[in-house]
Amino acid sequence: MSISKNIDEQMDLISSGAVEVIPTDEMRAKVERSIGSGKPLVIKLGVDPTSPDLHIGHAVPLNKLRHFQELGHQVVLLIGDFTALIGDPTEQETTRPVLTPEQVDANARTYIEQAGKIIDTSKARLARNSEWLAPLKFRDILSLTSKFTVARVMERDDFSRRLSEEKPLGLHEFLYPVMQAYDSVALEADVEIGGTDQKFNLLAGRNLQRSLGQEAQCVLTLPLLEGTDGVQKMSKSLGNDVGLTDPPDDMFGKIMSIPDPMIWKYFSLVTQVPPGEVEGMKEEVLSCGTNPRDAKERLAWEVTEVYWGREDADRARDRFRSVFSRREMPEEAEVALLSESSLKDGRIWVVELLLQLEMAPSKAEARRLIEGGGVSIDGVKVTDVELELAPVEIDGKLVRKGRKQFKTVKLPPG
Repeated sequence: MSISKNIDEQMDLISSGAVEVIPTDEMRAKVERSIGSGKPLVIKLGVDPTSPDLHIGHAVPLNKLRHFQELGHQVVLLIGDFTALIGDPTEQETTRPVLTPEQVDANARTYIEQAGKIIDTSKARLARNSEWLAPLKFRDILSLTSKFTVARVMERDDFSRRLSEEKPLGLHEFLYPVMQAYDSVALEADVEIGGTDQKFNLLAGRNLQRSLGQEAQCVLTLPLLEGTDGVQKMSKSLGNDVGLTDPPDDMFGKIMSIPDPMIWKYFSLVTQVPPGEVEGMKEEVLSCGTNPRDAKERLAWEVTEVYWGREDADRARDRFRSVFSRREMPEEAEVALLSESSLKDGRIWVVELLLQLEMAPSKAEARRLIEGGGVSIDGVKVTDVELELAPVEIDGKLVRKGRKQFKTVKLPPG
């Protein structure tokens, strides 16, 4: 792949969606030199296969890696099979459990398979840091650690916090940024990509390269992606994730559930739609009054198409429209008959409705579902936990909990 000759075009794409380019002038100088010499830059993305459960938040740096690949640079997907034996301590409240080499290897295969849906792995360099970290002797480790000070490492908020809270902090965890930094030396990286939570480790690589006589890499930090709740960082444990292996219908439906303000961030970070086109859609919504639902549907289609292909994305969109947009009742929807006694003063509290339909085991859980945006009536999301409904508002209506549970409410004639 040839290197794009337009410096502004390269810098625009490189910086799109990024939080920081450190430092911008050095990045531009590297790109200009690459264009002049025809020699591609070496772009490093390191991933530790500590878990097989991947979601689209993990795909954010892969999309940026694809941008560099489109510009003609040499991208390196570094599988941290050695560092994963420790696990990145960043933002961890406790020491990670040590993984076995077998667990790491199985997870690594998952990472590579999923990465192939975003970047061209046939043109990328796939490397494992056990190639150079495992052979290091203790003398080598002493030499590397001499380039770091305890005071510098303790600048990390997570380390100092754990110590102040008297939580365990293993000595081996202090070695993690040293190993990640040495990866950049071994690869002679020009640029390293990572999330904002990785900034300390990324800069450690820059400093170690300089200490060992290499040209220092530039650093590109990317925002962390909020989950479908639009508030907390995407996490499987929080239930706000969009899994890379979610079925097409689930993936499409989860994207359609995100808050409207998150549409543009998702477009920027997890799709391959050109930034200019995204800005055009945003302008239409903000200035011309276009329904943001249309943009969100395009977003859901784009994300689903990346992982499942055009045909599955089309089918997921059509099924979503059938169930939610056209308010057609799914064939499998169970009919739930409510008695007149369920109504109090001729109305029913939405929380009580969920209990009567056996969609929540308790009032507290019903409240949590509503507040989390997980309940809708005839395609309209319920947001008010104090909502009281008249018979006409529930009789024959389709109540949905989450993405898969539907019940049609029926009241006796009278």
